[in-house]
Amino acid sequence: MTRTTTLYSAARLILAALLAAAAAGCATSVERLDVGEVKDLSGAWNDTDSRLVSEEMIQDVLSRPWVEEHARASKRPPAVIVGEVRNLSHEHINVNTFVADVERALINSGKVKFVASKTERGEIREERKEQELHAAEATRKPMGQELGADFMLKGTINTIVDVAGRTQVRYYQVDLTLISLADNTKVWIGQKKIKKLVERSNLRP
Repeated sequence: MTRTTTLYSAARLILAALLAAAAAGCATSVERLDVGEVKDLSGAWNDTDSRLVSEEMIQDVLSRPWVEEHARASKRPPAVIVGEVRNLSHEHINVNTFVADVERALINSGKVKFVASKTERGEIREERKEQELHAAEATRKPMGQELGADFMLKGTINTIVDVAGRTQVRYYQVDLTLISLADNTKVWIGQKKIKKLVERSNLRP
C-alpha cells in the first residue's frame, strides 16, 4: 500500500468519525418526567403554576360562607359555571389549561354542581335535537331540563416583569371573582400571586 493510499484511508476514517460525532451531537434526547415534577426552564408561566394556583384558589372559594348559605336557602349545592378568564399578561398563557384545572378542582370537591360551558352546551343541545328525531322515546332526553347556573366564576391573569442585566423578576397575579347570576352580587373575590427570580444570559422580557 502506498503512502498516498494510507493517508487517504486515514483521512476517510477521520472524516467518518467526525460525521458520526456530529450526528450524535444533533440527536434528539428525550427524558420522561413525572407529571407532578416541577421543572422551570424559562421562568414563564407553566403547568405547575396553573395547577397550584387553581387548587389553592378553589380551596379558598369553597371554604367561604356562600357555599353553605346557598345550600341552606335552596336545599341543594350551588351550580357554578366558569366564564371568561382573560390573559392580560405580556406572555402567551394557555388560559384553556388553567380553566380546565379550575373546573377539575371544583368538580372534585363534591361541594358544588358544575354547569357545562357555552360551547359545550351548544353541542349537547344539538345532540338532543338529534334524539328528538332518531332516538327511542324511552331514551330521549327532553329539552328544557337543563340545570341553570347560580354563580359564574370570572377572572384575569396579569404579569409585571422587572429586568436588570441578566436578572429578571417575573410577578404573576391571578384574580378570580364569583358572581351571583340572580342579582350580580360578588360573593367571593380571590387573588393569588407568584414571584419568580430568573438569572440567565441573553435574558429577554
